[in-house]
Amino acid sequence: MNQPQSGFSLSVILPVFNEVANIEAVYSELALAIEQIPGNKQIIFVDDGSSDGTSELLTKIAERDNQVVVITFRRNFGQTAAMAAGFDYSKGDVVVTMDADLQNDPNDIPSLIEKMEEGYDLVAGWRFDRKDGFVLRRLPSMLANRLISWTTDVKLHDYGCTLKAFRKEVIKSIDLYGEMHRFIPAIASWMGIRLTELKVNHRPRIAGSSKYGISRTVRVVLDLITVKYLLSYSSRPLQLFGLLGLLSGGAGVLITSYLVFIKLFLDQAIGGRPMLIFGIFLMFMGLQFITVGLLGEMQTRIYHETQRKAVYVVRDLMVRGEKKTADDNSS
Repeated sequence: MNQPQSGFSLSVILPVFNEVANIEAVYSELALAIEQIPGNKQIIFVDDGSSDGTSELLTKIAERDNQVVVITFRRNFGQTAAMAAGFDYSKGDVVVTMDADLQNDPNDIPSLIEKMEEGYDLVAGWRFDRKDGFVLRRLPSMLANRLISWTTDVKLHDYGCTLKAFRKEVIKSIDLYGEMHRFIPAIASWMGIRLTELKVNHRPRIAGSSKYGISRTVRVVLDLITVKYLLSYSSRPLQLFGLLGLLSGGAGVLITSYLVFIKLFLDQAIGGRPMLIFGIFLMFMGLQFITVGLLGEMQTRIYHETQRKAVYVVRDLMVRGEKKTADDNSS
């Protein structure tokens, strides 16, 4: 691979939950894989409330390797929280995330970094030859990937692959909650990042048990709705709720206008028609949607003004012929 620039640093984040049978092996493979990469390295294990001895084993590893950082949660907060903690404590110019179950191959990390050096801000792994069961794992994943790509307009083959490489400015600008870790590429797309994916090796699980199941599908769908709102309407909520309000209210006006017409000109009774109640209901719904949109606009304005939250992201800046990064400009 091409050598990273001088001063390069790398952080690798591994969320861990009850993986005592895999920890020693994944650590050994990872340490060997990143040894060939010049610069400072940091391996961050985030123990998400394990109860099988994982925490004790990680402590022993950290005691003999200074580049290992262990973050231990008081209880199980979920993979998104573990990723967020890893991002908060990472120091690297490039941050790589991967699973600790040995299904991700640490030897793919140099390839991700080499791909990133082509000018990308995020390189996502694609488990092209996935070694999981079809019905319970691969089929739901295929459907979810297509749904997420269609909803967010960020086309990836494998949103569920944890193995990804990020530039530090990408992960430092993202706040995670819920099950949002799988949507990081879509969330980051708002920043205008340069994104690509790379085929990576995927291996069958040989020890421990999977923490994923079909029950997570509902949570993923609900978080996808949140992501779509954040990407498209978070800074202009009235355009969403106002449109719904106009459609609902407009339909109500048409229905009630038709009923008024047949009452006045055709002398037909309308008092007992369910359609009259439905038309009035739609008009009130339309008014409520528009009211929610206006309240959302007010909250958005308060949020951006009090938090001094910019509605744009700067990649770099030219001042008097000198190129600066956004961080340089703010310091």
